[in-house]
Amino acid sequence: MPHDTSRGRTSPHPAHSAAARTGRAAQAHAGRSGRPGKGAPARRAAHAADSGAPGDTTGDTAEESRDAGASAEPPTLRDVVSDRGPLPAPRLRRVAARTAAALAAKHRAGTVHRGLHPGNVLLGPDGAKVVGFGAAAGTATAPAYLAPEQVEDEPVGRPADVFAWGATMVFAATGRPPFGTGPSAAVMRRVTSREPDLGDMRGPLRDLAARCLDKNPAARPTAPQIVRALREGQGPAPKPRPTRIPRYRWRMMVALAAVVAAGFVLGMLF
Repeated sequence: MPHDTSRGRTSPHPAHSAAARTGRAAQAHAGRSGRPGKGAPARRAAHAADSGAPGDTTGDTAEESRDAGASAEPPTLRDVVSDRGPLPAPRLRRVAARTAAALAAKHRAGTVHRGLHPGNVLLGPDGAKVVGFGAAAGTATAPAYLAPEQVEDEPVGRPADVFAWGATMVFAATGRPPFGTGPSAAVMRRVTSREPDLGDMRGPLRDLAARCLDKNPAARPTAPQIVRALREGQGPAPKPRPTRIPRYRWRMMVALAAVVAAGFVLGMLF
């Protein structure tokens, strides 16, 4: 029987003791050299997920995940477009569909947003989300997304949300609002009197946005009609042109007539 000279005792299991020492030495060597062990595939997968390596998400889905980042609050449509430019066509269609569906659901429940604009659309990893329903405080800082009836202090309903949705989609597609920027008074004047600038928008979404930006609330499609049009890839059937002139247009016509009459009288007198 072999003799352990270090302690003066005999080891009853020499083969087992030698194997144990060899195993411990191999494990220590593997730890020092950094060689992958049995759990290496899992560690590599976790590292790939943490580092954003290809294979998890691609294309627009990956872009949406990057936009959300690690913060609890996703970025707004305004922030994303301002930082990176207009949305790519596939992502634009998804944002249009999600925001239109959100409006349709709230309208069916009897809620009107009254202040939709790109700052109220969040772009998270699970898609676009409309926030701020029932809070119109933000409209003062976003006059380009007000409907004409809001500018003229007329009754506001669901058609105003449709107008704001159309303006928001133009911003998402072109990087600028359809009635430009500048002093609030100038922008609101363009909202009530100028045609929208749709830029280089193409296809059914351009036609749909133009319909939503009609000056007459009764001529705009409803939110459910927008949802169906986006699903089918074509614009909704055009509504008959309303025969009744909106009240804000009557007021503009009366004011213009008064100015003309006053100028004529002053010209006759002097």
